[in-house]
Amino acid sequence: MKRSVDQERLESPQEFNARMGLGFKNLMLLTRALTHRSYINENPHALEDNERLEFLGDAVLDFVVGAWLYHHYPEMSEGDLTLLRTALVRTEQLAEFARQIDLGSAIRLGQGEIVSGGRRRNTLLCAGFEALIGGLYLDQGIEAVELFFEPYISRAVERILAGGYPRDPKSILQEWTQARGMNPPVYQTIKESGPDHEKVFTVTVSIEDLVRGVGDGYSKREASKRAAKEALEKLSKLNNFNKEDN
Repeated sequence: MKRSVDQERLESPQEFNARMGLGFKNLMLLTRALTHRSYINENPHALEDNERLEFLGDAVLDFVVGAWLYHHYPEMSEGDLTLLRTALVRTEQLAEFARQIDLGSAIRLGQGEIVSGGRRRNTLLCAGFEALIGGLYLDQGIEAVELFFEPYISRAVERILAGGYPRDPKSILQEWTQARGMNPPVYQTIKESGPDHEKVFTVTVSIEDLVRGVGDGYSKREASKRAAKEALEKLSKLNNFNKEDN
């Protein structure tokens, strides 16, 4: 049963495990998957946050989603499979999966992150979902991940195919440079500010050594997307974004 992420009571790993029917054998592993770094900063007794599991879960999701699409859409082209996989593992979609299982109610956060609305933030929910997948993989293997995730993939794919692929501004900018024989866009993190539990990244994107866009975000991925979006807007105003090369 889904509950509000704004309620004060934190759902324990044991309760989350039971509610979701995950069957974790190693509850310490699940606890780590549900522990944000801001909690570690304020609770020295906690030993490890979920960032390493997030890294692993990201790779596991790429494989599971890719394999599922390959087997369920045997006639789909490689290009369309790639677009669909990208749509399924983008930050916003993974955050939506996290909301569907009310993951925010179980993630252990520091008070600063709670006050700033961390339980509702896409980047935090996405990272938490990836960490959960990484933990489930280590605890029970790839088949358990596939069994858990398959219903969510099915519903999301139906919605995406009905509404069309969401276009990533980074992909559009990449296509634009390729079509004109240019080098790929170069993204560079130029600044990190704020406390660890609410760090803000500033990223620039350059084309042919010229900075075309700047973006801020709570993750480098989010900041780079915003930089690409700004670059596309600037190129459009220069009247050369949609112009075909002669």
